[in-house]
Amino acid sequence: MMGPSHALSGAAAWLAGCWALDHLAGYGQSPLAVAVGTTMCAGGALLPDLDLSGRVTRNQGGATVARTFGVFSLFVAEVVEKVSLGVYTATRLRRDPRRDNGHRTFTHTLPFAALVGWGTTELCVRFGKWAVVAIVFFTAGLALRGLFDEWAERAGWLIVTAAAGVMAWFTWLHLPGDRGYPLLGVAVGVGCVVHLLGDMITKNGVPILWPIPLGRRMWRMIGVPNAMAVKVGGPGEVIVLRTLFTLVSVLAVAGMFAPHLWHRFDLDTWADNAHWER
Repeated sequence: MMGPSHALSGAAAWLAGCWALDHLAGYGQSPLAVAVGTTMCAGGALLPDLDLSGRVTRNQGGATVARTFGVFSLFVAEVVEKVSLGVYTATRLRRDPRRDNGHRTFTHTLPFAALVGWGTTELCVRFGKWAVVAIVFFTAGLALRGLFDEWAERAGWLIVTAAAGVMAWFTWLHLPGDRGYPLLGVAVGVGCVVHLLGDMITKNGVPILWPIPLGRRMWRMIGVPNAMAVKVGGPGEVIVLRTLFTLVSVLAVAGMFAPHLWHRFDLDTWADNAHWER
């Protein structure tokens, strides 16, 4: 899928999860905590595409996430792409094809998602608010670049970076500093997993089961049948899926912070009203 769809799916997944924890387990969170987690999950949903680098010296090309912070993120993407290709080359079996780039290899696996989630949790637990704010800055830039792709393209990476800085500064001012926020590592990890699921419904699939060998191949791409695959950038993605993700996000926010709105859609309430009217 495209960057905006990945970011929106990450936001929707985290908001729906927060609503479920609040509604089913009684685990409520402040609006700021929900916003920070949503930002991290939306940004995390773009992280796997750091293996798609562009032209660093020209500040061109690459995936959405690679262009977030201009030449700086393009350089990081170049390094990640080379590392991913190295992992692929070192672990490929005889039936795995030779490759000259690392896109949709190591960063598109469950071990990568687990590694990123664990690393984020360790940083948040060990360094608390400082780590949270730094990670918010990074993931906020990714989320802005993904969710508002056209605006970010026009505004340029300096404006995106400044906006991410403002969000990080606001978080620093209002987020309590006496907690480790280990749940935020889960947010980034979930975002990565949501990205993998999104790419699995496209034609090429992802090596989500690596490093489990299948049919004498270590890097077998797993996905839906081509007849069911979503066309990247097509109406199925841009209209249907993005509308669905937006609807889920809005309903989840309403369920957590404006529950009275749900009563208008409560079938039991409708049935009781109809009974009394009769």
